[in-house]
Formats: sequence, structure tokens, C-alpha cells
Amino acid sequence: MKFHVVLEKQDEGGYTAYIPELPGCVSQGETKNEAMGNIGEARELYMDEFKRLL
Repeated sequence: MKFHVVLEKQDEGGYTAYIPELPGCVSQGETKNEAMGNIGEARELYMDEFKRLL
């Protein structure tokens, strides 16, 4: 399953990443690569919890 990731550069430094299709699935990182890796982990945890609730 593929999701859109929105990556936003923060004025104070680093990046925030979120997945619009998964409300509340947000992460951050100091670099783009770190933020993308972190949002990937957040997505996995989000989906694991979603499956558990079904």
C-alpha cells in the first residue's frame, strides 16, 4: 500500500513529515532522509495498531 508523504522544512531547522491519509501520523528529523525514515517507522506502527483494532 502506498501513501503520500508531505515533507516540510522547519524555520528552526530540520523537517516535519506527515501522511495525510493517516490522521496523526507525524514525525520529524534533522535531515530529509532522517525524516523520511522516521515517518516510515511511524507508518508501520500506525498500521500495526490499526490492524490490532480490527
